[in-house]
Amino acid sequence: MKKFFVKVKDWFVAHKPTKRRLIQLYAALLTNANLKGFFTGKIYTGDTKQMCVPGLNCYSCPGAVGACPLGALQDSLAQSKKSAPAYILGILLMFGLLLGRLICGFLCPFGLIQELLYKIRTPKLRKNRFTRVLSYFKYVLLVILIAVPLIYAGIPSFCKYVCPAGTLEGAVSLLANIQNSDFYSMLGYLFTWKFCLAVAIVVASVFIYRFFCRFICPLGAIYSLFNKISLLGVKLDKDKCIDCGLCVQGCKMDIKHVGDHECIQCGECISVCPVQAITWKGSKIFLKNTTPVDQPVVESGEKIALLELAKSNASVTVVGAQPDEVSEEGAEGAQSANIAAESELAATDGQQAAESQEAQEEAIEPVAEGADGAKKGGRLQAVKAAFKRPRFVVEFVAWVVAIAVLIGAWIGYGVRKDGGVPLVYGVGDKCPEFILQTYKSDNDSESFSTYNLSKVTVINYWYTTCDPCKAELPDFEKVFEEYDGAIDMFVVHSWSALPDGGTQGVQDFLDTETDKNGKPWNSYKLTFAQDTQELDTYAQLGGKYAYPMTVIVNADRVITFAKQGPCSEALLRENIEKALN
Repeated sequence: MKKFFVKVKDWFVAHKPTKRRLIQLYAALLTNANLKGFFTGKIYTGDTKQMCVPGLNCYSCPGAVGACPLGALQDSLAQSKKSAPAYILGILLMFGLLLGRLICGFLCPFGLIQELLYKIRTPKLRKNRFTRVLSYFKYVLLVILIAVPLIYAGIPSFCKYVCPAGTLEGAVSLLANIQNSDFYSMLGYLFTWKFCLAVAIVVASVFIYRFFCRFICPLGAIYSLFNKISLLGVKLDKDKCIDCGLCVQGCKMDIKHVGDHECIQCGECISVCPVQAITWKGSKIFLKNTTPVDQPVVESGEKIALLELAKSNASVTVVGAQPDEVSEEGAEGAQSANIAAESELAATDGQQAAESQEAQEEAIEPVAEGADGAKKGGRLQAVKAAFKRPRFVVEFVAWVVAIAVLIGAWIGYGVRKDGGVPLVYGVGDKCPEFILQTYKSDNDSESFSTYNLSKVTVINYWYTTCDPCKAELPDFEKVFEEYDGAIDMFVVHSWSALPDGGTQGVQDFLDTETDKNGKPWNSYKLTFAQDTQELDTYAQLGGKYAYPMTVIVNADRVITFAKQGPCSEALLRENIEKALN
């Protein structure tokens, strides 16, 4: 039995996650701290959703507590018209200047998903000249991402047609919940396309390291522009560098040199560098300088055995070069370097061992209670000595604070109400009482109230960038005009989809845009109103974050019809007649 536990312990020691992997996992859990959303099948819509997280994480993920910077950028561009969307551009600028693509290497949840997929044991496609050229495709997508919303207002092209994070984290997570079973009736060709694309990206990520990050992600393309000037990340000391190429050969990304625009700042090249020319920016503040071991002179263009050079500097597992890629001179040089390094490391280890033994002899006081007492006292002194090391203390305190923040976030999002949403009302219930402000149009009403409904009322929920919403409104206008005052019809804009300019952005849309038939929105007889976060009337009437939604209330203020998703003209007429009778 003892051997079994020893084997289990050895396995965990051999497979324990690196610090970077722990940080990635922590960032993913903190970014999706609304754990109860995965059980309730609802999206969190509280105050923190107005802020952007650094990495690619879909707004519609049930656990997401912040907005995706790519989605926010597209929405703000679509609504900005001629003015610059200062808020989101400022957020991206701040993230870029502080972290650059360190966000990709440490903080992006979708990057973590890809790395875990790549761990599946299959034949791998190594980087080559073709992948290097293909890595520039994400910059083409970035241009399209910026251009399309500006030219064709209201179309968040990347989120709508490409983003696999939105499909996997948002759509699939919501559809997997049995409480959202009514969503299946709203699926169409667009979801089929995005789902197939997401599956293709997932499969490709098994064989190609970070497939989406390297070739597709526009957010990584944005952050890459800041890599050289970001405050945090890796840096290369050119005076120490011997141009061995070990860092480039060992890196799975399509870099040409350390810290270039394709570098995700993961720091794995630091332990591989034989002369310690690669360090963290600002590392001198936290880490002690170490003296690099002597290495042979390497001629320009000469390739070196990765494994041998890595062993000469530290006990690091590195993928070796192919035998035909290593020159005989390089192998001899590496072998001589190993001998010199081993002797020097042996001397250093001996000196350190002696110093350590002397320190322990001075630190450990004689214990009268025997060998067990001495051993216990020695362990206590060792722990005390560890806490005296500045680096250990900084790391220990940092992780304690981080874990406390994560647990606090889980508890906070678990007990709070989603934006204070009140009870949900359905067919057969009395319509809740609320008052909403309206937008200016041909209808001069200044507010929409359900307190004194005197006729059949149709309430339609929409937002300006929702294509199905805009497509059905001409039919609603037609039906409303045909009933000639016998009914009321209100079109309520979602509070969670307000553009960067706030409600004024919706008013600008109504004043300047036209429907699919070329009719100006501001000439509609329908009354356009604005939902609020405090009331969230959409959620009160049973909305589950799928637009459009149509609700019909009769003259007695009883809800007689409620449907999420597009409502045809025939279905609308049929249920208006039922409410009238």
